[in-house]
Amino acid sequence: MSETKTPEEPAARAGGPATVAGGEELDRPSALRNPLRALREGELGEVRVLIALALIWIFFQARVEDGIFLDAQNLSNLSLQIAAVGTVSIGITLVLFLGEIDLSVGSVAGLAAAITGVLSVKNGWSPELAIAAAIAAGAVIGLIQGFFVTFFGIPSFVVTLAGLIAWQGAQLKVLGETGSVNLPIPGTITDIAFTYYSDMFGTILAVVAIAVVWGTGLNLRRKRSAAGLDPGDIKLFVLKNAAITVAILWAVFAVFNAHRGIPLAPLIFLSLVIIFALLMSRTRFGRVVYAVGGNEEAARRAGIKTKGVKLAVFTLASAMAATGGVLLASRLQAVGQDTAGGDFLLLAIAGPVVAGVSLFGGRGTIWAALLGALVMGSISNGMDLLELDSPTKFMITGGVLLAAVVLDAATTKRSPGASR
Repeated sequence: MSETKTPEEPAARAGGPATVAGGEELDRPSALRNPLRALREGELGEVRVLIALALIWIFFQARVEDGIFLDAQNLSNLSLQIAAVGTVSIGITLVLFLGEIDLSVGSVAGLAAAITGVLSVKNGWSPELAIAAAIAAGAVIGLIQGFFVTFFGIPSFVVTLAGLIAWQGAQLKVLGETGSVNLPIPGTITDIAFTYYSDMFGTILAVVAIAVVWGTGLNLRRKRSAAGLDPGDIKLFVLKNAAITVAILWAVFAVFNAHRGIPLAPLIFLSLVIIFALLMSRTRFGRVVYAVGGNEEAARRAGIKTKGVKLAVFTLASAMAATGGVLLASRLQAVGQDTAGGDFLLLAIAGPVVAGVSLFGGRGTIWAALLGALVMGSISNGMDLLELDSPTKFMITGGVLLAAVVLDAATTKRSPGASR
């Protein structure tokens, strides 16, 4: 039985500076005193994911021949591989915040890739206009699906399952009898995945990123102190930011600059993660999304236009799926009938769930799209290096997703602020 909530509660759970992934208040001193309990109850979800990622990397580094898994070239390639599916996961994460699901994102990504390829190669459109048309088509698809979910009350599972089939058919229709389109090399579209920036650019980017991390953190602490609020434990603040600093320096100098430089596609993906993270944590839109996902009826009674929120989220989700499709086409340098097929949908959905986004809504952060893409991408990349067959890879990926869902259900029951 769900706990009764007041109309004000969803807004309070919207995920401010003192909240964790679920929008629930995090007792940081308590979490530090008993980290194991905090991990079990989901209070330190990001830490749990990072520990899992470290174990995955250690495992594959030990198992892959010549220990090339953690080689700079392979990790740079991994960043390219996860850019497309991670971008799609951003949209999936937004939908999961509502407690909904979108099974059509793989087909939307494939359709967007087909639109981009056909318009730019066969119809002579400029690459920029073809990309814009593909993303716009994705947004329209999301608007249509969101309309059926919101105003007809049809479960999102049913609507997007129908979309999965319908948009896959549209992809085949757009590609026509040839069934595939090769993209120009070099060209504007393929250059997205194969543009690398210099070591100097990487160094400047690292310095700016570190300055932003520390600057925004210190500014937030200052504002909270000025408002008479607890700024949080200073030791935890320093530890967290020091870890982020080390991660940035390692990624830039030990991985990207040690190979060919920072690639453009992962940079686009990371930029989108940051933009949507700010959208969800610093704007009213983000707060109302968490509120609707936490308790839709309470949010409606509080004056939130829940239908408009859900419609906007489904539109954004499909637009992100289309963007991921463009990135995928760029990396593959071609578009075919199986583009965004196979395990693409499974990886896009599994990533955020593995990284702690609740299937029950109202809990998670956009950063789960990045962490989840890293986890699932690392598993997929490692299995490829081990030369496992497709059936085995599908079973392992499905098992990981099931384990994440079980953990999410168990965590939700243990959490003191659980609503289900």
